[in-house]
This record gives sequence, C-alpha cells and structure tokens, in this order.
Amino acid sequence: MRRGSEEATSVKRRMAEDGRDESVAADDDSQHTAEDGRNGLNNTMVEESPTLLRRMEICVAEAEKRSGKNAVNMQETFTVYLIETRPMDALAEGRNPAPDSLWRRYSEFELLRNYLLVSFPYIVVPPLPEKRAEFVWHKLSADNMDPDFVERRRVGLENFLLRVASHPVLSNDKILHHFLTEEHSWKEVVYETGFQAKADSRLKALSATFRVRNPDKRFMDMKHYSDELQSHTSQLLRARARVADRLYGVYKVHGNYGRVFSEWSAIEREMGDGLQSAGHHMDAYAASIDDILEEEEHYADQLKEYLFYAEALRAVCRKHELTQFELEMATQDLISKKQQHEELSTGIVRTFSFKGMTNKLFGQEAPEQREARLKLLEELIEEGEEAVKDKTVECEEHVEKAWVDVQRFKEQKDKDLREALINYAVMQVSMCKKGIQMWSNAKECFLKM
Repeated sequence: MRRGSEEATSVKRRMAEDGRDESVAADDDSQHTAEDGRNGLNNTMVEESPTLLRRMEICVAEAEKRSGKNAVNMQETFTVYLIETRPMDALAEGRNPAPDSLWRRYSEFELLRNYLLVSFPYIVVPPLPEKRAEFVWHKLSADNMDPDFVERRRVGLENFLLRVASHPVLSNDKILHHFLTEEHSWKEVVYETGFQAKADSRLKALSATFRVRNPDKRFMDMKHYSDELQSHTSQLLRARARVADRLYGVYKVHGNYGRVFSEWSAIEREMGDGLQSAGHHMDAYAASIDDILEEEEHYADQLKEYLFYAEALRAVCRKHELTQFELEMATQDLISKKQQHEELSTGIVRTFSFKGMTNKLFGQEAPEQREARLKLLEELIEEGEEAVKDKTVECEEHVEKAWVDVQRFKEQKDKDLREALINYAVMQVSMCKKGIQMWSNAKECFLKM
C-alpha cells in the first residue's frame, strides 16, 4: 500500500509542474475554448484562470466498502472513495485548513468522464482505471472487492483527477468543480447540460468510419497508431503476467532450500550453524517476492493507463471522421439541390430521375407549380449553403483543436512511459542484486562451517 501512496504523490508533484507549464503554453487556446459559444460550452467554463491543480490540492484519500439498495431495490455491496480538496492559497500562506471532503462511487467517476468526452470531443480525455482486474497472474485476485485491487483503483482514480485537473482546458470546467465540491447536487447539474443528447451514437460513428471519403491523413495515421499502441501494451502486460507467475514460483521454491537446510542442520554438529543460517537467508528470499510483485503491479497499472488511453485517442479520431462525413453529406446534398434547380430552370435533365420520366410521359408541370418548386429549391439551397458553412467551420475547428491536444498527449505519453519503463528496469536490477546478496550471504555461511 505504501508504494501506491508514493506513486500518487510523485504523480501529483509532476502534474502540478506540468500543469504550471501547460497553463501558460495553452493560455490562448483555453481562452478561445472558454469563449466558444458554438459548442454551448461557455456556460460550463469557469473564469479564465490557471489549471485547477495550481489552485486546489486534490487527493482520493481512502476507499470504503458499503452496502445499500440499488435502483431495482436489491441489496448490493459497493465501494466509495473519499475525495479531499484544499485551496492552494491557504497552504501557500502557511495555513493548514482541514480539507473539504465527499464520497464518490466509481459510477460517478464514469459519469464525469462521459460528460467530458461529449463536451470536449477534441480532447484526449484521461481514462479511468479498470473496473475489474485485467492481465492478472494466478496469485493476484480478480475480485473487484479485493483490498489490494481497491487500493490500486483508488490510486488510479486519484491519478485520473490529477490528469483532468492539470489539463489546460478540462481543469476549468464547472462540472469538474461541482464533482469535487458538491456531494449531492452535482448529478442534477451535469444532467442539466443535456450532454447525453449530444452524444454521437456508435452506429452513426461506425457508418462514418466506412463512408467518409476525404479524412485528414494525420488523424487516420493517429487512429492506426492508437490500434498499435493498444496492441503492444496489451502484449507487454500479458508477457509481464506470465513472467510474474514464473517468478513467483521460482522464489517460493527457494523456501524448499530453507526447509532442507534447517532440517539438515539438526543432524550436524560442525556444519549445523552454517546450514541453519543459510536456511534463514533462503526463507527471507522466498518471502520477499510478495513485496516485489506488489511493487511491480503499480508499474503494470501505469502501462494499463496507456492501454486505455488508446481508446480515448481513437475517440478523437472517430469524431473527426464523423464531422468530416457530415460535411461531405451536406456538400453532396447542396450539389444535388443546385443541380435540381438548374434542371428545373433550364428544362435540361442531365441525370435520370423518376420525375424526368413522368414529365416526358405526362407533359411538363404548370408554370405556377414550376415557380413554386424553384422558390422552394432556392430556399433549400440557401439553407444548404449555411449548413455547409457551419459544418466546414466545425470540422476545421475540431481538426485544429484536436491536433493541438494530440501533440500535448504525445509529449505526456513519451515522458510517462519512459519514466515508467526506466523505473521498472531499475526495480528489476534491484531485485537481481538482492538475489546475488542472498547467495553471497549463503556462501559466507558455508565458508564458516
């Protein structure tokens, strides 16, 4: 458990520093976003300010198991997490006020993230930790109520809040502030935004993926990269789980050395003390694997975060495909309306149509009908031109904003994964050194016999 707290503290410190840099670098972009009335987000953004993490200390302090009745009046057991916040200005002034605190369920974190995904489709929204354990090795429990799993998820939920609170755009959202400070009324506030009605259906997004004609190549490459990132991280996590299984067995087998040396020492006069001491070293070595693999699990969780980040990256790419597809459909519809207007006004039909065949068989329509249709088509063309203009602006803005955030994400990813892999390698070196030390100690015991 101690290791998880140290990791969270390290992440918090790093994100506070990153948030300080990003809030300056992305100041213009944040201001543009806060003032963007087109997406209806201006009423959910707080006044222009640095990232929330510079103004508020945030932590998920503990987890607690509770029981209660669910929506269908059945008894259930669930876990709640205590969120504590304190203003940074009070800490800067040397005061240490008691933190404000409230409890949240995992499902409430999910609601917050879903709101952020819909409201900020151009942002790679940080993922939540896994709801149920994945890539487990045999000694690790897959039960989502297991205390070790709950503790790792607590660390993951705190990491999620720190990620969001250090983001130059997400951190200034009012709904996030309500989530952190209003225990009972925040759900009503988030539902009042109407974000659920804005959510794109999966079928619509899937259709756009296959039918879009001219997507931005950068986003197609990024979508392919996200698939590869997910594939490589999942393979790495599976390999690590297999290694953990074998490593656990190898370490525990050393306990047999300890048992044999201890039993053997009982029948030896000259060699007894040396064998007994060597056996103790073997027992200590066998027992050390539990702490080693617990520490390893935190590095695995860091890899899992980027496994889930891959889907967040794809969500941004899918939104681009959808906006581009809608622009193409609006453009195609406008072209069709203009062609109908030209054919009706000139009487020259360039393409086959049921209406054209009807006119040839039964004669031309009356001048009054023709004028009425021309007028209607002119109105539809005007509406179509406005729709194309709006969709063009929406598509261009999404591309511009999304690409800025994708670059921010890539820098963050490179830094985080480099640090995690280096620390994992350092831990493996340390583990090997402990093995060498154990055998060196055993050697000294044998030399004294």
